Amino acid sequence: MRLLLVEDHPELSHWLQKALTGAGFAVDVAPDGLAADHLLLNECYALVVLDVALPRLNGLDLLARLRKRGQDLPVLLLTARTDVADRVKGLNLGADDYLTKPFELDELEARIRALLRRSIGVTRQALQYGALTYHDEGYFQLDDKPLQLTPRELAVLTALIHRRGRPVAKQQLFEQVFTLSDEANPESIELYVHRLRKKLQGSNVAIVTLRGLGYSLELCNEVV
Repeated sequence: MRLLLVEDHPELSHWLQKALTGAGFAVDVAPDGLAADHLLLNECYALVVLDVALPRLNGLDLLARLRKRGQDLPVLLLTARTDVADRVKGLNLGADDYLTKPFELDELEARIRALLRRSIGVTRQALQYGALTYHDEGYFQLDDKPLQLTPRELAVLTALIHRRGRPVAKQQLFEQVFTLSDEANPESIELYVHRLRKKLQGSNVAIVTLRGLGYSLELCNEVV
């Protein structure tokens, strides 16, 4: 899924982007509140990781703008402030969760996945589809064996299994897998679909091309 990370500290921003990309997310980065506001007006994200102390437009003011215009995507606040009143203010403005700096990367990733599960109505459990199992910690098994995937293959297959049996448009997959800084176009998705098909070969799960609609993850005995 595609995330927006809003963080003005260059080293921390780079480290978090690299770590979250390795966990299977597509991550755009904004260095200040106004840049983030522009992206949120023009791009589609599943979740925002938002630092509170930002130049040009602080995180709480950005959050207020976001909620005022009716954008209800999950927002996870990052704050160096330990005062309870500051955290309460963020939650009252519409934040879904917060982390106090410094934090462990594992906890950040766990909170992100919990918010995403909540936003799409998925309970915390393994998702089984034929021989394929998705664990919300961010990995797949095929016939009970770990399925080795690159971060972008993971992102494509995750999007497909959440809409299993239904088509996902190529453009929609592209927006979830690639960031604004990637040199790619929607046709690039075909490469990752091809690789995934080879890795699923021999199982009872397949990625089917639906002309004009995109791709669908199907059980083989349901494919016509």
